[in-house]
Amino acid sequence: MSDDTLRPVNPLLISTAVSLAAFMEVLDTTIANVALSHISGSLGASSEESTWVLTSYLVANGIILPLSGWLSALMGRKNFFIFCILGFTLTSFLCGIATSLPMLIVFRLLQGLTGGGLQPSQQAIIKDSFPAEKLGMAFAITGITTVLAPILGPTLGGLITDNFSWRWIFFMNVPVGLLAAFLVNSLVVDPPSARKQKVDSIDYIGLSLIALGLGALQIVLDKGQQEDWFDSSFIIIFASIAVVGLILAVFWILRQKNPVVELKLFAIPSFSLPCIMIFFVGFALYSSAMLLPMLVQTSFGYDATLSGLVLSPGGIATLFMMPIVGKLVNKIQAKYLISFGMLLSAVGMWATGLVTPQTGYGTFVLVRALQTVGIPFLFIPASTLAFSKISPESSSNASAIVSLMRNLGGSIGIALVTNKLIHSQQIEQAHLVQHLTTADPGYQSAIANYTQSIMNLGVPAVQASTMAIAKIYQELIQQANILAYRDAYNFVAIILVVLAVVALFMPSNALQKKGAPIATH
Repeated sequence: MSDDTLRPVNPLLISTAVSLAAFMEVLDTTIANVALSHISGSLGASSEESTWVLTSYLVANGIILPLSGWLSALMGRKNFFIFCILGFTLTSFLCGIATSLPMLIVFRLLQGLTGGGLQPSQQAIIKDSFPAEKLGMAFAITGITTVLAPILGPTLGGLITDNFSWRWIFFMNVPVGLLAAFLVNSLVVDPPSARKQKVDSIDYIGLSLIALGLGALQIVLDKGQQEDWFDSSFIIIFASIAVVGLILAVFWILRQKNPVVELKLFAIPSFSLPCIMIFFVGFALYSSAMLLPMLVQTSFGYDATLSGLVLSPGGIATLFMMPIVGKLVNKIQAKYLISFGMLLSAVGMWATGLVTPQTGYGTFVLVRALQTVGIPFLFIPASTLAFSKISPESSSNASAIVSLMRNLGGSIGIALVTNKLIHSQQIEQAHLVQHLTTADPGYQSAIANYTQSIMNLGVPAVQASTMAIAKIYQELIQQANILAYRDAYNFVAIILVVLAVVALFMPSNALQKKGAPIATH
């Protein structure tokens, strides 16, 4: 069969088909976050127990991501992709009809296992569908799925749970999944490098070590703050399992002739360095998407729907920038685009830290748009550079590693930023309390003003004084909370600025210079 018959006449058609299911899978990493209170109430579970609905999905997803390249070779990429779509669709339906929390957790685990192969397979299929000189535009399309879905997740989840039922966040995957399976089956044709390969033996040891190490690591990252990190024997045990499992996995895999994960790809500088940058794309994207809804809900009284709507315009800004950056990739060296994106996102993080108790909805929308408008400058050039010297035979394995790095960045980013936030809340509150003394003129003036205002409503003086103190303490908690979020955003901004400088020292790639096509191998 000729190359012409293997390549779709219009790569945009195939990109749309494979992106449908992948978009829904990435959406499910964040859409359930705002529905936890509804789920726990409906199934008679505590809030703490309901968080396993998120953890089980992330653990299963983290395990299957690095293995998806190997599974694609085992089954054939198209067959594996369709299997993942149908599995994800079925388990989504089962999640929707779950009648107890244990049942929902099991189905979410299966949903994560079946859906975990969709992101890397989608990326590999799109990469091989576009000609080499349009690789930047190919990753602009995958970026829409990767970047836009987590941003829209909380908004869509809030709208569905507030107006319908949490079960519909799972049921809506069913028609989309069936349509995606039909389109992929009709449009996608595997090139010879992506067809089913004969496997003499299965590396059960490598599979087990990866599953054990990554599964334990995801549990540590997701449950660490809740369990008070290393003050908990639960976290110590799983952290030890993660470290031992991953170290043994690396040593074992590097000795195998046909490894389940192609770690030797990291020996290619044009792949390994962008992978590090993609890790921090996940770090910035997921941690910032987690912080802002929490801020507006805890300190400004927004409900789930309105807090989600704070994020959505940022998704529009990202969507607008994707094709622009996709065209810039062939004209400007990737390291300059990456550095600019890091700086732009850092400015957005810093600007968010300037909010005050009087900040309104419009300002939150603007700072969120500023946070996300730099993401395409990070994701598209880093992905394009990462695949610039990857052969078609290694596309699926490379996509699996890239997807894993992004998701790990998100998990680690959320864990670190959450820990920073809680620590800062304690520090800022202790600092502000120092000013609540009779020697502080500002405090005395506030007490007098509040007391008088309350007395004007007919409240006795003694009771009015007590209510005034309570009111001031309530304001102190709000201000300490806002200052803590400022510290967390500044923490992320500093990391991004450092990375922007580091990106400038990445090796120049002649393939990124103006007018030069990007090679795939």
